[in-house]
Amino acid sequence: MINRKNILPYLLVSPYVIHFILFVAFPVGFSIVLTFHKWNIISPMEFTGVNNYIRLFNDKTFLKSMGNTIIFLLIHIPLQIIFALFLAEILNQKIKLRGVFRGAFFLPVIVSGVVVSILWQQLYGYDTGLLNRLLVGIGLGKIGWLTDPNIAMASIAVMATWKNVGLYIVLFLVGLQTVPTQYYEAADLEGATHLQKFFKITLPMINPTIFMVIILSTPPSTALSITASRSSLNSSMSRWAWLSTNIYGNLPTLRSPVVSSSPNIMFMFWTALPAWPFMRLSI
Repeated sequence: MINRKNILPYLLVSPYVIHFILFVAFPVGFSIVLTFHKWNIISPMEFTGVNNYIRLFNDKTFLKSMGNTIIFLLIHIPLQIIFALFLAEILNQKIKLRGVFRGAFFLPVIVSGVVVSILWQQLYGYDTGLLNRLLVGIGLGKIGWLTDPNIAMASIAVMATWKNVGLYIVLFLVGLQTVPTQYYEAADLEGATHLQKFFKITLPMINPTIFMVIILSTPPSTALSITASRSSLNSSMSRWAWLSTNIYGNLPTLRSPVVSSSPNIMFMFWTALPAWPFMRLSI
């Protein structure tokens, strides 16, 4: 028999379900369907089978873009997890102005990406950037933070970490506060050091949180590749143009769907992946 108590949970969940169907499930599903067709929006779709995938994986620029996306993830994700966990561990202690520091670290998360790009361009600028001015002031040479292909990827990873680390600090704080204090008290009685407690108690207990942070931080990181390549078409972001030229290939090819599909494929994969492990974690 249907009553108010039985209907209420479905009513509360329905807005998210509708949002998920309209803005996640349908776009991802339709994007997968489009990969097997040729369509310019105006004319009817033409089924091409796997020809798009054959063309895609035979394109050297796409393979280079895919490889650099993976390299960026391998730099950014560990860096973000280490810094977020380190800062969360400090902010979980009883220190003065703890609430102020928590708010300060979270502030970059709500700042517009355009503002962040302009801010870090002022830091990374070759001639007038703050970092190079400091290096010159102490007698060292300038560094092409965004123009040197050997360090440009790491420079962007640092910027992305600064932008997003506050969100994952919050998640790690939640995980740290769920660890039973009895374990730490028992470790204190045994004379364990802080590092021993961290590696023997804290890390094993927050493994689900670490896994969740990895899953949640990967799609925005792949999307950052799209943002970086598209911003290179803006004449006011000349540093981004040089970065995209050296890392992702020639600028004209950046406009082609073959190159831009690399982060999109990664994004669709990581969007669909969390369903299975989260079902496992909830058991």
